Amino acid sequence: MTAEKPPKKRVAILISGRGSNMQALIEAARAADYPAEIVLVASNRPKAAGLTWAAANGVPTLALDHRNHASRADFEVALQSALDEANVELIALAGFMRLMTPEFVQRWRDRMINIHPSLLPSFKGLETHERVLAAGVRITGCTVHFVRPEMDEGPIIAQAAVPVVSTDTPETLAARVLAAEHRIYPSALALVASGRAVCVGEKIVISEEVKERAPLFSPSL
Repeated sequence: MTAEKPPKKRVAILISGRGSNMQALIEAARAADYPAEIVLVASNRPKAAGLTWAAANGVPTLALDHRNHASRADFEVALQSALDEANVELIALAGFMRLMTPEFVQRWRDRMINIHPSLLPSFKGLETHERVLAAGVRITGCTVHFVRPEMDEGPIIAQAAVPVVSTDTPETLAARVLAAEHRIYPSALALVASGRAVCVGEKIVISEEVKERAPLFSPSL
């Protein structure tokens, strides 16, 4: 007798622009054995190109202009209402250019993940690739982590390493890092959605089964 598969986790993706990582997640979620389904794509910028792509691919979308709300907290009340209506269980930030209030982050603690284009805890914040090149480091990469109130803080779920070459510009480096992001973000979301990656204290514990299928550290050569 075959055991029933657990229901897929319902995921909302938050974007502010074209949402290339959003596209990678939606494409991955098409697989029958993927443990998550994308039930909503929301953006704080109504003209975000990613909304058009998501709608064209059959994913419900929401444009929630933060400029129409008196405060960050008011914006989050409207966002939370939409998340509740869609019965969202996990949030994936994919180029969402808004800091959340500590209250919102706490509400979604260990249920909201983000991807950043560096090997955290190095090079937090913006203009990442310019700062990587200025520092002269030879290895950079990307990180998927649980969200905490501080910018680019939180337990690390997955990372990929990307070499820096002497001829790199911020644009060429960004392109290679983005390709690595597209590989590890779907794997990291699957780890969380399946319940195989859990946060214990401020560190991630992953089962041996998952380590064999989707390593935490993925080199990109």
